[in-house]
Order: sequence, then C-alpha cells, then structure tokens
Amino acid sequence: MKRTYIAPLALAAGMGAALPGFACETEVGMVMELTGPAGVYGQAGAKAIEMAFRDINEAGGVLGCEIVTDTRDSQSQGNVAVDQATQLVNIGHVPVVIGGIISSVSIPILTSVTGPGKVVQVSPASSSPTLTQLGADGKTGGYFFRTITSDALQGTAAAQYAIDQGMKKLAIIHVNNDFGVNMMREFSKTFEALGGEITSVTPYNERQANYSAEANAAMAGDPEALYLISYPVDGATIARAWISNGGPQKFLLNDGMNSEDFVTAVGAKYLGGAYGTSSGTAETASTAYFYDNFEAFSGGIAPDAPAADRSYDAGAIVALAIAQAGEADPAKIRDAIPQVTGTEGTPVHAGPEEFRKALDLIAAGEKIRYEGVIGPVAFDRYGDITGPFRLWKITDGAIETTGTMSAEQVGEIKAATSN
Repeated sequence: MKRTYIAPLALAAGMGAALPGFACETEVGMVMELTGPAGVYGQAGAKAIEMAFRDINEAGGVLGCEIVTDTRDSQSQGNVAVDQATQLVNIGHVPVVIGGIISSVSIPILTSVTGPGKVVQVSPASSSPTLTQLGADGKTGGYFFRTITSDALQGTAAAQYAIDQGMKKLAIIHVNNDFGVNMMREFSKTFEALGGEITSVTPYNERQANYSAEANAAMAGDPEALYLISYPVDGATIARAWISNGGPQKFLLNDGMNSEDFVTAVGAKYLGGAYGTSSGTAETASTAYFYDNFEAFSGGIAPDAPAADRSYDAGAIVALAIAQAGEADPAKIRDAIPQVTGTEGTPVHAGPEEFRKALDLIAAGEKIRYEGVIGPVAFDRYGDITGPFRLWKITDGAIETTGTMSAEQVGEIKAATSN
C-alpha cells in the first residue's frame, strides 16, 4: 500500500493513483522540508522526485513493480525529521530514504537513523562538509550519497566571486546551524586569503519574527556589503531589516536566496546589487527534458527552483540502482548506485524513453551511465560529487546567470589560498 503524507499545499498535483498494469509496489521513503523555512526547496524537490518515479513507472517500473514514495514532512526541523525517518525505517522497512534538503535535517537522519540502520540515504541538496567528515570517520558505512557539491567548495567559489565583484569589505550574517557555520568558515578562510576584510560575523536563530538586532550588530565596522547565508523566508526578513536599518544595498547570497519568493519578499528595487552562487550544472539531454516538462508536471513550479534539478537526479539514481541491485535490499542498492553512475557504460538520460532503454540494458546485464539533469554524476567513496558552480545576479527582479566556475578552477583557488 502506498502511504503518502501530504503537507498543506505541498504536493497537490501529480500524486494520484497507481499506474495501471502493476501488481506490486516498491516503496522508497522520502523526508522533505515541505513546510518551515526551507519549504520552498522541499516542495520543489519532492515534486521532482515524484516526476522521476513517474517517468520510471512509465518505462516499466523496477523489479516488475511500480516505484512509489512514502513522503513525510520534516517541517525543516531535525527532531521531526528523525521521528519521520525512524517510522519509515523501523515500521515501513524502506530500503532507501531520500532527504533531507537542508543539512540540519539530513545530518540527524544520517547519524540517528539511516547510518545505524544501514539504510541508503540520498540527499538532493545538503551541502555541509560535516557529511563528508562523517563518511571519512566511518559513520556512514557508505550508505550516504548527495547530488550537490560540498560547501567546502561553494564557500571558495563565493569568496572569489565576491572579490571579482569588488566586494572587499563584508559583514556576514549566517544561520546558526551546521550548514551556516561551515559555509561561513569556508568562505571566510578564502575571502581573507584573497585580500578581503570581514567586518563582523553575526549568527542568527531560525524562525524569529524580527531580525533588527542582528542587522544592527552586523553593521559594525562599516561594511560595504552583506554576505547573507540563509534560506528564503528568514533570508528575506533579514534582508529587509538590513535595508530598513540603513545597510548598503549590496549583497552576496548563497543558493538559498536563488528564489523568486526571496526577490518578491524583499523587493526587486532593493536587490540591484545582489550576487550569488549555487551548485551548477553541466548541460545534458536530461537538462533539456527536465526544463521542458517539470513546470507542467509540478503544477507551476519553475524548473530552476532551488533543489529541483538535483532532486530529479536523486530519484532517478535511486530507481535505477534498485533495478540494478535486483532487489530492494539496502546493501545491494548502496553498491549499485556507483554502477549506474560514474564513467563507464552506455549513457542514458532522463525521461520515460531513456529509462526504458536503461532498464532494458540492465536486464541484459549491460552497464549504464546515467547522465543527469545536473550533468554526469560520479560519487566518491564518501558519497560526494564534484561539479561546476553557477554565478548569478539579480537584475530587475530576475535571477540571471553571469557565468560558471568549474570544479577545477575552484580546486586551484582552494589550493592557492590554503597555506
């Protein structure tokens, strides 16, 4: 039986009855931030995963069954996420949990549930370097994967981008959780090594009604701009407080503010000097397919919504890995994920036709290589990927790409500024 928890307004479209012709179901757990500060990400991500599973099912499903989700809302809170993931693993006995979106949700799921339980976990968007360290410390058993690059690299890219835009004297306001602290540290090391000055660092706690005190504190030292490490809802409240209190209208933003909701909430007229970084993509046939079809499937969510593209890939990789494993066994799925990605095998892309080809190749014992919406994906031994970074700015209320920074470029900058 398919068990789907639907949060208000979260997953209204695309989650209907089972497709005809299937006599069984293969169930995957999904813990997403459908509500709370990261709700914009989670709703886009959940719909993208549902689209990937829809496409797989139209191609014939996995193990002769329809692949379905048991979807739970983390409410953007780690303790809620742990409770939901525990139910999925201990009661639902799912072999895979997809989620969370933010690191402060994914990390407690990993350390409290999927790691100890030896269940595969795939996060589409959790970028904290702590997740790499947990793998290096032997805490994941190789069961954790993520389809986003680490903040250890994004912080470096952001620092170089800031310098390139003439931002040499910055205040930092960051969310006071694992993601925010690590992003701040990685950025700060590189920014100062490149000759930049950080005038103040101000942490904030989530879900406050007012951030005027934090905005005032961050203005110490007469900064030229603000580096805001946040999520769309809190980030908009902080940006408005910064502007209202007389802060300079020049911003550096993390991928959390790569959101139309953020721009609308702050006001486009205040964001003419706003720049940002996000994990980028290397365009493939999957990219074109996703951009052509996601908005209609999702009921109006834009294909460039934060976390949407890499969430589709997370769903596709999980489904193909289950097919490759031959059974819904966590250890076999863990070992199959590198087999359906990486650098060997016949390239396959997103969409029902390509997935049908992929499933036929798997059934014939042939190797496949999924080239995703974000580009070809290869995981290292800690479940990390490398990839380019997208550089963007806000112009007349629109978020536009100004360029990319390759993984090789970021690595060179990191190496040059680490001494």
